[in-house]
Amino acid sequence: MQQVSLWQLFGVFAKMGAFTIGGGYAMLPLIEQEMTRRGWISQEDIQDIIVLAQSAPGILAVNMAIYTGHKIRGLKGSIVSAVGAVLPSLVIILLIAMFFTEFKDNDIVRRIFQGVRPAAVALILVPAVRMAKSGCKSWWTWAVAAASLLGVAFLKVSPIWIILVTLSVAVSISLIRQKKES
Repeated sequence: MQQVSLWQLFGVFAKMGAFTIGGGYAMLPLIEQEMTRRGWISQEDIQDIIVLAQSAPGILAVNMAIYTGHKIRGLKGSIVSAVGAVLPSLVIILLIAMFFTEFKDNDIVRRIFQGVRPAAVALILVPAVRMAKSGCKSWWTWAVAAASLLGVAFLKVSPIWIILVTLSVAVSISLIRQKKES
């Protein structure tokens, strides 16, 4: 793999930070596309980074930038990637805060925000579908994914409980398989 400069890393994450609307999940397809297209990260690494970023406390987009930057360039890469991902949003939100009070009741501004929402939903669904396709290899993994979705979306089960239960089941299955093999 080629050596990626810190400026390149900053530039890619700054571009993603500037053009992702809808938060961290909307950034997933961009990170995947940019990193794999450039050959900086493999598709398998992307899946691992997503899982790690979701497991850590904090903002998903920043966590992904940190993990990706660390994978590519170590500690300096994680710092540069995180700053690149956050800086455009920070500048944009500061500008909005400065001028929003003048435009908040403007019908055109309200319609623009309403128009962007469906695109943000689509950007969030794309990585979810891709992760389901690559992560659900058997009927029981699909069942766990469906049960988790139903539990969180409709039954209002805390995602923490879903994670704890699936983690416990996975560890138990792993230990049982390990015992059988020995």
